Amino acid sequence: MKNDGKNVAREKRKEAAAGLSVVSLFSGCGGLDLGFEGGFDAFDTEYRRLPFNIKWANDLNPVACRSYKKNLADHIHCGDVWEALNTMPKQADVVIGGFPCQDLSINGLRKGVAGVKSGLYRAMVEAVAMLKPKAFVAENVRGLLFHYNKDSLEQVVNDFKALGYAVNVDLYLAADYGVPQMRQRVFIIGTLPKVKPFVPPVPVRTKANWMTSKEAVGDLEDMPEREDINHIWSRAERSPEQGNRKLKADRPADTIRAECHGNIQYHYKLPRRISMREAARFQSFPDSFIFDGKLRETERQVGNAVPPIMGWHIAEALSRSL
Repeated sequence: MKNDGKNVAREKRKEAAAGLSVVSLFSGCGGLDLGFEGGFDAFDTEYRRLPFNIKWANDLNPVACRSYKKNLADHIHCGDVWEALNTMPKQADVVIGGFPCQDLSINGLRKGVAGVKSGLYRAMVEAVAMLKPKAFVAENVRGLLFHYNKDSLEQVVNDFKALGYAVNVDLYLAADYGVPQMRQRVFIIGTLPKVKPFVPPVPVRTKANWMTSKEAVGDLEDMPEREDINHIWSRAERSPEQGNRKLKADRPADTIRAECHGNIQYHYKLPRRISMREAARFQSFPDSFIFDGKLRETERQVGNAVPPIMGWHIAEALSRSL
Protein backbone atom coordinates (compact mmCIF):
# COMPACT_ATOMS: atom_id res chain seq x y z
CA MET A 1 0.00 0.00 0.00
CA LYS A 2 1.27 3.43 -0.95
CA ASN A 3 0.61 6.23 1.51
CA ASP A 4 3.11 8.78 0.27
CA GLY A 5 2.47 11.59 -2.17
CA LYS A 6 -0.55 13.11 -0.39
CA ASN A 7 0.94 16.59 -0.50
CA VAL A 8 2.17 16.07 -4.06
CA ALA A 9 -1.34 15.13 -5.20
CA ARG A 10 -2.84 18.10 -3.38
CA GLU A 11 -0.34 20.48 -4.94
CA LYS A 12 -0.90 18.96 -8.38
CA ARG A 13 -4.60 19.80 -8.11
CA LYS A 14 -3.77 23.33 -6.98
CA GLU A 15 -1.29 23.92 -9.80
CA ALA A 16 -3.73 23.13 -12.57
CA ALA A 17 -5.24 26.16 -14.25
CA ALA A 18 -8.87 25.30 -13.61
CA GLY A 19 -11.21 27.46 -15.64
CA LEU A 20 -14.58 26.54 -14.10
CA SER A 21 -15.40 27.62 -10.56
CA VAL A 22 -17.41 25.28 -8.34
CA VAL A 23 -19.42 25.74 -5.14
CA SER A 24 -19.96 22.54 -3.13
CA LEU A 25 -22.76 21.93 -0.62
CA PHE A 26 -23.14 18.95 1.73
CA SER A 27 -19.50 18.25 0.89
CA GLY A 28 -18.72 15.71 3.62
CA CYS A 29 -15.09 14.67 3.56
CA GLY A 30 -14.84 15.66 -0.11
CA GLY A 31 -15.43 12.57 -2.28
CA LEU A 32 -17.43 14.38 -4.97
CA ASP A 33 -15.14 17.41 -4.78
CA LEU A 34 -12.05 15.27 -5.29
CA GLY A 35 -13.73 13.63 -8.26
CA PHE A 36 -14.59 16.99 -9.81
CA GLU A 37 -11.08 18.34 -9.51
CA GLY A 38 -9.35 15.11 -10.51
CA GLY A 39 -5.59 14.85 -10.33
CA PHE A 40 -5.47 11.68 -8.23
CA ASP A 41 -4.41 8.06 -8.62
CA ALA A 42 -6.48 5.02 -7.63
CA PHE A 43 -6.04 1.33 -8.49
CA ASP A 44 -2.94 2.14 -10.58
CA THR A 45 -4.96 4.48 -12.77
CA GLU A 46 -4.42 8.23 -13.04
CA TYR A 47 -7.56 10.35 -13.08
CA ARG A 48 -6.35 13.49 -14.81
CA ARG A 49 -6.93 16.99 -13.56
CA LEU A 50 -10.26 18.34 -14.81
CA PRO A 51 -11.09 22.00 -15.55
CA PHE A 52 -12.97 22.49 -12.27
CA ASN A 53 -11.78 24.46 -9.28
CA ILE A 54 -13.66 24.17 -5.98
CA LYS A 55 -13.86 27.70 -4.59
CA TRP A 56 -16.19 27.17 -1.63
CA ALA A 57 -17.56 24.17 0.25
CA ASN A 58 -19.80 23.53 3.25
CA ASP A 59 -20.68 20.71 5.62
CA LEU A 60 -22.26 20.47 9.06
CA ASN A 61 -20.04 17.68 10.44
CA PRO A 62 -16.87 19.10 12.04
CA VAL A 63 -14.94 15.82 11.72
CA ALA A 64 -15.73 15.56 8.00
CA CYS A 65 -14.65 19.19 7.63
CA ARG A 66 -11.31 18.33 9.24
CA SER A 67 -10.80 15.49 6.77
CA TYR A 68 -11.69 17.83 3.92
CA LYS A 69 -9.11 20.39 5.04
CA LYS A 70 -6.52 17.68 5.58
CA ASN A 71 -6.86 16.23 2.09
CA LEU A 72 -8.33 18.93 -0.16
CA ALA A 73 -8.19 22.57 0.92
CA ASP A 74 -9.13 25.11 3.58
CA HIS A 75 -12.07 26.56 1.68
CA ILE A 76 -14.69 24.46 3.51
CA HIS A 77 -17.05 26.37 5.80
CA CYS A 78 -18.23 24.18 8.67
CA GLY A 79 -21.72 24.83 9.99
CA ASP A 80 -25.41 25.08 9.16
CA VAL A 81 -25.93 25.32 5.40
CA TRP A 82 -28.56 28.06 5.62
CA GLU A 83 -26.21 30.28 7.58
CA ALA A 84 -23.29 29.42 5.30
CA LEU A 85 -25.07 30.42 2.08
CA ASN A 86 -24.35 34.08 2.79
CA THR A 87 -20.60 33.37 2.70
CA MET A 88 -20.64 31.88 -0.82
CA PRO A 89 -18.78 33.67 -3.60
CA LYS A 90 -21.00 35.85 -5.75
CA GLN A 91 -20.47 33.72 -8.84
CA ALA A 92 -19.84 30.07 -9.73
CA ASP A 93 -19.95 28.08 -12.94
CA VAL A 94 -21.17 24.91 -11.25
CA VAL A 95 -22.94 23.99 -7.99
CA ILE A 96 -22.54 20.42 -6.71
CA GLY A 97 -23.68 18.46 -3.68
CA GLY A 98 -25.11 15.24 -2.32
CA PHE A 99 -28.06 16.49 -0.28
CA PRO A 100 -29.05 14.37 2.76
CA CYS A 101 -30.89 11.15 1.92
CA GLN A 102 -32.17 9.83 5.26
CA ASP A 103 -35.83 10.60 4.50
CA LEU A 104 -35.59 9.12 0.99
CA SER A 105 -33.69 5.90 1.66
CA ILE A 106 -35.44 2.54 1.75
CA ASN A 107 -33.86 2.13 5.21
CA GLY A 108 -35.08 5.53 6.40
CA LEU A 109 -38.37 6.94 7.62
CA ARG A 110 -39.62 7.62 4.08
CA LYS A 111 -40.78 11.16 4.79
CA GLY A 112 -39.52 12.30 1.39
CA VAL A 113 -38.44 15.88 0.87
CA ALA A 114 -40.93 16.90 3.52
CA GLY A 115 -38.53 15.42 6.06
CA VAL A 116 -36.11 17.62 7.97
CA LYS A 117 -32.97 16.02 6.48
CA SER A 118 -33.83 15.50 2.83
CA GLY A 119 -35.76 18.77 2.78
CA LEU A 120 -32.34 20.41 2.87
CA TYR A 121 -32.23 20.01 -0.91
CA ARG A 122 -33.94 23.40 -0.84
CA ALA A 123 -30.66 24.92 0.29
CA MET A 124 -29.15 23.65 -2.94
CA VAL A 125 -32.03 25.14 -4.91
CA GLU A 126 -31.41 28.44 -3.11
CA ALA A 127 -27.69 28.31 -3.93
CA VAL A 128 -28.49 27.72 -7.61
CA ALA A 129 -30.99 30.60 -7.56
CA MET A 130 -28.41 32.92 -5.99
CA LEU A 131 -25.42 31.98 -8.17
CA LYS A 132 -27.14 31.12 -11.45
CA PRO A 133 -24.42 28.63 -12.45
CA LYS A 134 -24.14 27.14 -15.90
CA ALA A 135 -24.86 23.73 -14.41
CA PHE A 136 -25.53 21.89 -11.15
CA VAL A 137 -25.03 18.30 -10.00
CA ALA A 138 -27.08 16.80 -7.15
CA GLU A 139 -26.48 13.25 -5.91
CA ASN A 140 -28.79 11.04 -3.87
CA VAL A 141 -29.83 7.46 -3.13
CA ARG A 142 -31.54 5.06 -5.52
CA GLY A 143 -34.63 5.27 -3.30
CA LEU A 144 -35.40 8.68 -4.81
CA LEU A 145 -36.62 6.78 -7.88
CA PHE A 146 -38.89 4.42 -5.93
CA HIS A 147 -42.64 4.77 -6.22
CA TYR A 148 -43.08 6.05 -2.67
CA ASN A 149 -40.78 8.97 -3.54
CA LYS A 150 -42.50 9.84 -6.81
CA ASP A 151 -43.88 13.13 -5.51
CA SER A 152 -40.56 14.02 -3.88
CA LEU A 153 -38.60 13.50 -7.10
CA GLU A 154 -41.15 15.53 -9.02
CA GLN A 155 -40.87 18.33 -6.46
CA VAL A 156 -37.06 18.41 -6.65
CA VAL A 157 -37.00 18.38 -10.45
CA ASN A 158 -39.70 21.03 -10.76
CA ASP A 159 -37.95 23.33 -8.27
CA PHE A 160 -34.80 23.26 -10.40
CA LYS A 161 -36.71 23.55 -13.67
CA ALA A 162 -38.45 26.65 -12.32
CA LEU A 163 -35.03 28.30 -12.23
CA GLY A 164 -34.64 27.77 -15.97
CA TYR A 165 -32.63 24.54 -16.07
CA ALA A 166 -32.98 21.51 -18.28
CA VAL A 167 -32.84 18.60 -15.82
CA ASN A 168 -31.40 15.14 -16.42
CA VAL A 169 -32.10 12.33 -13.90
CA ASP A 170 -30.20 9.06 -14.19
CA LEU A 171 -29.30 6.06 -12.05
CA TYR A 172 -25.66 4.96 -12.08
CA LEU A 173 -24.01 1.76 -10.89
CA ALA A 174 -20.57 2.56 -9.47
CA ALA A 175 -19.11 -0.79 -10.58
CA ASP A 176 -19.68 0.20 -14.20
CA TYR A 177 -17.20 3.06 -13.76
CA GLY A 178 -14.29 1.25 -12.13
CA VAL A 179 -15.45 1.45 -8.50
CA PRO A 180 -15.31 -2.00 -6.80
CA GLN A 181 -18.75 -1.63 -5.23
CA MET A 182 -22.38 -2.37 -6.19
CA ARG A 183 -23.43 1.14 -5.21
CA GLN A 184 -26.37 2.65 -7.11
CA ARG A 185 -26.89 6.38 -6.94
CA VAL A 186 -29.08 8.97 -8.64
CA PHE A 187 -27.51 12.04 -10.19
CA ILE A 188 -29.73 15.02 -10.98
CA ILE A 189 -27.88 17.25 -13.43
CA GLY A 190 -29.15 20.58 -14.65
CA THR A 191 -27.86 22.82 -17.43
CA LEU A 192 -28.87 26.26 -18.65
CA PRO A 193 -30.28 26.55 -22.19
CA LYS A 194 -27.04 28.13 -23.45
CA VAL A 195 -25.09 25.03 -22.38
CA LYS A 196 -24.78 21.89 -24.51
CA PRO A 197 -27.11 19.17 -23.17
CA PHE A 198 -25.48 16.87 -20.65
CA VAL A 199 -24.67 13.41 -21.99
CA PRO A 200 -24.15 10.75 -19.28
CA PRO A 201 -20.71 9.14 -19.15
CA VAL A 202 -20.35 5.82 -20.94
CA PRO A 203 -19.61 2.88 -18.61
CA VAL A 204 -15.99 1.75 -18.70
CA ARG A 205 -16.63 -1.75 -17.32
CA THR A 206 -19.28 -4.44 -17.61
CA LYS A 207 -20.37 -7.30 -15.38
CA ALA A 208 -17.71 -9.43 -17.08
CA ASN A 209 -14.87 -7.27 -15.79
CA TRP A 210 -16.13 -5.39 -12.73
CA MET A 211 -13.31 -4.89 -10.23
CA THR A 212 -13.60 -7.58 -7.56
CA SER A 213 -13.19 -7.30 -3.80
CA LYS A 214 -9.94 -9.25 -3.90
CA GLU A 215 -8.53 -7.03 -6.64
CA ALA A 216 -9.39 -3.97 -4.57
CA VAL A 217 -8.06 -4.97 -1.14
CA GLY A 218 -6.16 -8.24 -1.54
CA ASP A 219 -2.83 -6.58 -0.81
CA LEU A 220 -4.09 -5.59 2.66
CA GLU A 221 -4.88 -9.13 3.80
CA ASP A 222 -1.68 -9.59 5.83
CA MET A 223 -1.42 -6.05 7.13
CA PRO A 224 -1.99 -5.59 10.90
CA GLU A 225 -4.13 -2.73 12.14
CA ARG A 226 -2.67 0.73 11.52
CA GLU A 227 -4.64 3.69 12.78
CA ASP A 228 -2.45 6.19 10.89
CA ILE A 229 -3.81 4.93 7.56
CA ASN A 230 -7.35 4.15 8.83
CA HIS A 231 -6.70 0.39 8.65
CA ILE A 232 -8.89 -0.34 11.70
CA TRP A 233 -12.06 -2.37 11.96
CA SER A 234 -15.17 -2.82 14.07
CA ARG A 235 -15.48 -5.69 16.57
CA ALA A 236 -19.28 -5.49 16.53
CA GLU A 237 -21.04 -8.81 17.06
CA ARG A 238 -22.88 -10.49 14.22
CA SER A 239 -26.45 -9.32 13.73
CA PRO A 240 -29.27 -10.29 11.36
CA GLU A 241 -29.26 -9.54 7.63
CA GLN A 242 -26.81 -6.75 6.77
CA GLY A 243 -24.85 -7.26 9.97
CA ASN A 244 -24.01 -10.80 8.85
CA ARG A 245 -23.10 -10.03 5.24
CA LYS A 246 -19.78 -11.28 3.89
CA LEU A 247 -17.83 -10.05 0.90
CA LYS A 248 -17.34 -12.35 -2.06
CA ALA A 249 -13.76 -12.33 -3.32
CA ASP A 250 -14.77 -12.62 -6.98
CA ARG A 251 -17.28 -9.77 -7.11
CA PRO A 252 -17.51 -6.12 -6.03
CA ALA A 253 -18.43 -5.18 -2.48
CA ASP A 254 -22.00 -4.43 -1.52
CA THR A 255 -22.88 -0.80 -0.82
CA ILE A 256 -20.76 0.75 1.92
CA ARG A 257 -23.15 2.33 4.40
CA ALA A 258 -22.65 5.37 6.60
CA GLU A 259 -24.17 3.96 9.80
CA CYS A 260 -22.31 0.71 9.47
CA HIS A 261 -20.75 -0.12 12.85
CA GLY A 262 -22.77 -3.30 13.25
CA ASN A 263 -23.56 -3.68 9.55
CA ILE A 264 -20.31 -3.24 7.69
CA GLN A 265 -19.42 -6.32 5.71
CA TYR A 266 -17.12 -9.12 6.77
CA HIS A 267 -13.91 -9.79 4.92
CA TYR A 268 -14.16 -12.45 2.21
CA LYS A 269 -11.31 -14.44 3.79
CA LEU A 270 -10.37 -13.13 7.24
CA PRO A 271 -12.41 -13.55 10.47
CA ARG A 272 -13.16 -9.85 10.84
CA ARG A 273 -15.14 -6.98 9.39
CA ILE A 274 -13.47 -4.90 6.71
CA SER A 275 -11.27 -2.04 7.84
CA MET A 276 -11.90 1.61 7.11
CA ARG A 277 -8.98 1.62 4.69
CA GLU A 278 -10.59 -1.29 2.86
CA ALA A 279 -13.96 0.49 2.90
CA ALA A 280 -12.23 3.58 1.51
CA ARG A 281 -10.77 1.43 -1.27
CA PHE A 282 -14.25 0.14 -2.08
CA GLN A 283 -15.33 3.77 -2.28
CA SER A 284 -12.35 4.41 -4.62
CA PHE A 285 -10.51 6.88 -2.37
CA PRO A 286 -6.78 6.97 -3.06
CA ASP A 287 -4.59 5.57 -0.29
CA SER A 288 -3.13 9.05 0.20
CA PHE A 289 -6.55 10.24 1.45
CA ILE A 290 -6.39 9.92 5.26
CA PHE A 291 -9.61 10.42 7.23
CA ASP A 292 -9.63 12.42 10.42
CA GLY A 293 -11.51 10.84 13.32
CA LYS A 294 -11.90 7.56 15.16
CA LEU A 295 -13.62 4.43 13.88
CA ARG A 296 -17.27 5.48 14.04
CA GLU A 297 -16.58 8.96 12.71
CA THR A 298 -14.57 7.53 9.84
CA GLU A 299 -17.32 5.02 9.06
CA ARG A 300 -19.78 7.87 8.58
CA GLN A 301 -17.43 9.85 6.39
CA VAL A 302 -16.56 6.92 4.15
CA GLY A 303 -20.13 5.67 3.84
CA ASN A 304 -21.64 9.10 3.17
CA ALA A 305 -19.15 9.98 0.45
CA VAL A 306 -19.60 9.97 -3.30
CA PRO A 307 -16.93 7.64 -4.72
CA PRO A 308 -14.29 9.97 -6.22
CA ILE A 309 -13.94 7.87 -9.37
CA MET A 310 -17.71 8.01 -9.90
CA GLY A 311 -17.60 11.77 -9.36
CA TRP A 312 -14.73 12.06 -11.82
CA HIS A 313 -16.66 10.38 -14.61
CA ILE A 314 -19.69 12.61 -14.02
CA ALA A 315 -17.47 15.70 -13.95
CA GLU A 316 -15.55 14.67 -17.07
CA ALA A 317 -18.84 14.25 -18.95
CA LEU A 318 -20.10 17.61 -17.67
CA SER A 319 -16.90 19.33 -18.76
CA ARG A 320 -17.73 18.38 -22.36
CA SER A 321 -21.03 20.24 -22.03
CA LEU A 322 -19.34 23.32 -20.63
